[in-house]
Order: sequence, then structure tokens, then C-alpha cells
Amino acid sequence: MTTALADEADEFESHRRRMFGLAYRMLGSAEEAEDTVQDAYVRWSGADRAAIGHPAAWLAKVVTNLCLNRLTSARATREAYPGPWLPEPVVTADGALGPLESAEQRDAVSTALLVLLERLTPTERAVYVLREAFAYSHREIAGVLELTEANCRQLYRRAAGRIAAPENRFPAGPEEHRVLVESFIAAAREGDLAGLEKLLAADVTWSSDGGGVVTAAQRPILGREKVLRFLAGAFQGFAASLRLTVVEVNGTPALAAWDGPSLVSLASFEVRDGAVRHVRAVANPHKLAFAARQLSHCGRLAGSLRMTTS
Repeated sequence: MTTALADEADEFESHRRRMFGLAYRMLGSAEEAEDTVQDAYVRWSGADRAAIGHPAAWLAKVVTNLCLNRLTSARATREAYPGPWLPEPVVTADGALGPLESAEQRDAVSTALLVLLERLTPTERAVYVLREAFAYSHREIAGVLELTEANCRQLYRRAAGRIAAPENRFPAGPEEHRVLVESFIAAAREGDLAGLEKLLAADVTWSSDGGGVVTAAQRPILGREKVLRFLAGAFQGFAASLRLTVVEVNGTPALAAWDGPSLVSLASFEVRDGAVRHVRAVANPHKLAFAARQLSHCGRLAGSLRMTTS
């Protein structure tokens, strides 16, 4: 590789994590985000470098438009998806999606928000992500999307109006969130349904994404009583032999379930008013592949527990 090509590759690599974070927030899929970044590299390699004044802005525009194309074709696929559709989980403890030091930064990658973003049109989603997650001005967004600044402001207001304020979604702090997840796992380890009942809100929802590949509830399970019946059945069946760990997924503590060396589920918890309000469990093995690769490089997994039935 010549020095010039090496420099170009190094320049691209310096932006890779930011591009992946943008593509993931746009698509809700880590695998597709990786493919998008690779497509961006192909365009970068063939571009006239003299015409690129600001590489970061140029790449953001390329990635955003590639994502818009993917979202347009993905809409029909997601509408026909068997059972609830959930975003692919990403392990974030290693900074895969950038710094998550504030509540706002964690909110921007949360599973709950990514689900809400599915309500938006592709262009609304692009405007919202660029504004909220990357602090782009409306003028900068207009340049990326080749729209007027006034149009971008209107799209942002429309998108924000469809998404609840963060404090109404999951105001629990990191420590409270972790304690509830660890308490959930401890109760699950003992098959302690009474203990689980204390952690669940009366109107709790459990959503499972099996993608038609593995067995999962085809509709969300609504209410504490029905969720407890579901968990009781799980304790008596396949789940009884699973190993459970706590990992940081999409900015918050989550439950990882393992069958031997295989990751079989990642469950994110939406916590509000001291109780679990929504559990979103991804069991589709295709959607777990990216997180499984991340965890395979993490070495020792803290908080490992094995479920047992009593």
C-alpha cells in the first residue's frame, strides 16, 4: 500500500466509530451498520480527495444517505416481521457507540428509544438522530439531507412530537437500574416468583423477538400476572439450565442468557418509578451475532449466575 493510500485508510479509520454509531442509530441493526460503513469506505476510496474539504462532514452525509436507502427498503420487511421487531443489541461498555457518560447520551442509544424511532419516516429519523445524538445544527442537517433549513426544523419538531420526553421513558439512574436488573437475576436464579413480582410494575410488558427463527411470544405479554406466568413456564423448561450474566447493552445493564458457550438472549429493562415497566428480550440468533462477537472478546464476564428451579 502506498503512503497516500495508507493515509487515506487511516483517515477513514479515525472516523469509523462515529460512522458506525450514526448508522446504528439510523438502522437499529449492528450488522447493517457495519455493512453501511463498508459501503462508505468504497465510496471514500473512489472519491476525489481534493473535492472533500471536511472528511467528517462528507462521510456523515454518505453514511446518512446510505442509511436512508436501507431504511426505505427495510420498511416492508419489518412490517412483515414475525412477532415483535426489536433492534439488534450492542454491548456498549467498551465504547462501541461512543461515550455514554450522561443520561442524554445513554438515552440516544437505548433500546426503548430505538423502538420509538421506528415510528418515524426515514427522513424524520435522520433529522432526529443528527440533531439529538450528534448535535448537528439545523443548517448542518440541511446540508447533509439537501433540504432547506426550515424543512429540517419542521421535520425535527414532527419527530420530537412522536417521541416521549426521556424523563417519561426511563428516568432511573444507572445505579438504580443495575440494582433492579441484578435483583431480577437473583430472583430468577432461585425461581422466586414472589421476588420477581415485587420488581415488576402492574402494567409491565414483556416483548420477545425470535424473528421466527426460535420460539418466542408472537405478541407482547401485558401485565404482571401474565408476565409471571410466562416466567414460571420458562423456569420449568429450557430456561432452567441457562447461565445468566449482567452486561451493559445500549447504555444500560441488561440480562444475557447463555446455553453453554452460546448467547441465546439479551434482555433490556425499562425502569421507571422503582419498577420494571418493560422487558425487551432479543432471542433471534441473527440479531445476537454482533453482541456475541463483542462478548467473546471481553474475557471474564462479571455477575455470572446459573438459573435453578426450586
